[in-house]
Amino acid sequence: MAFRNLLHLLLAVSIPLTSLGQSKDTPPPNWFNLDLEQDGVMGISTEKAYNLLLKDKESSPVVVAVIDGGVDVQHEDLKDIIWVNVQDSAATGSDADGNGYINDKYGWNFIGNANGENVHYDNLEVTRLVRELEPRYVSVLPSTALDGEERREFAEYQKMVTYYANKTQEARMGQISYLGLKRAVDSIVNKIGKENPTAADFDAYKSNGDLERMALHVIKKELKDEPDFSKFYKQVTEGVEYFNNQVNYHLNKEFDPRHIVGDDYEDSSDRYYGNADVTGPDADHGTHVAGIIGAVRDNDIGIKGVADNVRIMVLRTVPDGDERDKDVANSIRYAVENGAKVINMSFGKAFGKDKQAVDDAVRFAAENDVLLVHAAGNDGQNNDETPNFPNRNYVDSLGINKGEAPTWIEVGASQWTNDGDLVASFSNYGRRSVDVFAPGVKIHSTMPGSTYEDQQGTSMAAPVVAGLAALIRSYYPELPATEVKRIIMQSVTRVNQRVKVTGPDGRNMRVSMNDICVTGGVVNAYKAIQLAEAAVSKGRR
Repeated sequence: MAFRNLLHLLLAVSIPLTSLGQSKDTPPPNWFNLDLEQDGVMGISTEKAYNLLLKDKESSPVVVAVIDGGVDVQHEDLKDIIWVNVQDSAATGSDADGNGYINDKYGWNFIGNANGENVHYDNLEVTRLVRELEPRYVSVLPSTALDGEERREFAEYQKMVTYYANKTQEARMGQISYLGLKRAVDSIVNKIGKENPTAADFDAYKSNGDLERMALHVIKKELKDEPDFSKFYKQVTEGVEYFNNQVNYHLNKEFDPRHIVGDDYEDSSDRYYGNADVTGPDADHGTHVAGIIGAVRDNDIGIKGVADNVRIMVLRTVPDGDERDKDVANSIRYAVENGAKVINMSFGKAFGKDKQAVDDAVRFAAENDVLLVHAAGNDGQNNDETPNFPNRNYVDSLGINKGEAPTWIEVGASQWTNDGDLVASFSNYGRRSVDVFAPGVKIHSTMPGSTYEDQQGTSMAAPVVAGLAALIRSYYPELPATEVKRIIMQSVTRVNQRVKVTGPDGRNMRVSMNDICVTGGVVNAYKAIQLAEAAVSKGRR
C-alpha cells in the first residue's frame, strides 16, 4: 500500500510516514490496455487486439466470479455487466432455484448472517492461529514431551508467534507515526488558514518544534512529486485508519467477529450460511477489481475494462483483515456450480488454517474447466521461499506437496516503464511460484458511488489477467481452461533487461525476469488472441 512507502520516509526522518506512489510519473489514461510500440507504455495491448484482431468478430458472455470484499452492483460503469441469477432474483425469502442460497441475485456473501448483519473487520490469520494454539503451547518447555504431530505444530506455532510479534510492533509504530504526522499536519494547515494549501504556502511556513519540522519536511518532499495537497492528506488519513485497524482488529487477539456469521466454523463441510448482500460495508477494493476486468467499454463514461463481454458474479468473502479458508473454499464452489468460467482472487495471507479445504475446492474448479487467477501479494518477497496463501500447491494433512492445480495463474504487478523499474517495488515474485506479471500500478478504475480512483497492488494486476482470460474465453469458447492458461503464458512480452526487486536482506537487487517468474514476461492480449486464433484454427482443420 502507498502509505507503507510513506511510513518508510517518516521513519527515515524520525516521524511517522512514505511516498505516495510506486512511481512519481503519471501514466496516460487507460495505460494498462495500451501497447508498448504504439503508445510507449508497457500495457497489455488490449486496444490493439480489439482494433486489429477482434473487430467484427462475435463473442459470447463469460461469467467471471470476483471473490473479494464486495462490489457496488449499481455502479454506472458496472451495472450492465453484473451477473444476475434470474431464477432466484426476486426477494421472496425462499430458495427458488434450490441451490441452497436464498435470493442470491448477484452472488453471495459468506461473511454475513441471515438477519443481514455483516462482518466488516476481522483478524489476520496469524492472530486467529496464535489465539487457537496459545493455550496448548505457550507454556511448553524444551523438556516437554511432545509426539510427532505436536512437535510439528509447536514448530509452526513458534514461527507464528515471531511473525505476530513483528507485525504487532510494526503496526504500533505505524499507528504512532501516522497519528503524530496527522496531528502535526493538521496544526500546520490550521495555522496557514487554508483548506488546501499549496507548496508555496508550506515553503513560507516557519515550523514550530521538532514534530512540525519533520512533518514539514515530509509535506514538501511529497508535494514536489504530487502538488495536490488533498491527495497527500488522503494518504495520511488512510494511513491512520490502516494502522488503527491493524492494532484494533487485525492483530487484536481479543477481537473475534465470527459469531456474527453464526455458522459451525470448525466444520469445513458446512456450506449454507451467509446472506445475499454482496456489497457489504466496504466495497472499495472489489469494485475497483471488477472494473478492471470488465467495466463497459463503449458507453463513453468511466473506464474501459479488459474484457468486453463478461458478467461479474460477486462473492463477498474478504473482510478488512484476512479472509478465512472455509469461506474461500465455499466461494470457489459457489462460483463453479453457478456457471463461472474464470475466478479472480485478489487476496492472500501469510498463513493458512485449512488449506486442504481450499485445495479440494480448487481441484473441483480445475475438474470443471474453471480458470483461477490469484494475486501474488504485496510484501516484496520471494514466494518460492515464503509461501503466500492460497496457492496452486495441493498438500496433505502433513503439508507434503501432492501436485499442482493445472488451471491456476499467479500474478505479480508491473508498471508502465519498460526499464529496470518495470516490476512494482511492492510486488511478490518467484521463479517457480509466480507465472506472469501484469499492470498493477496507478490503475484507474471504478469505486463505489459511481466514482473512480487510482489504486495499485497485485490486487489490480490479477484482474488484468482475469479480464484477459475472460476475453479469450469469450471469443474462443471452445478452448479449455488449461489451453487458455497456456496461451496467456506463452504470449507474454518477454523482458530482456534486468529489473529491480527486493532481495532477502531487504536491499534492492537487479535480476532477470526469468529469475522472478515462470514466463519471464508481462501478459499481452494482442499476442494471446493471435495464439488463440491459431489454436482454434488448427483444431478445426
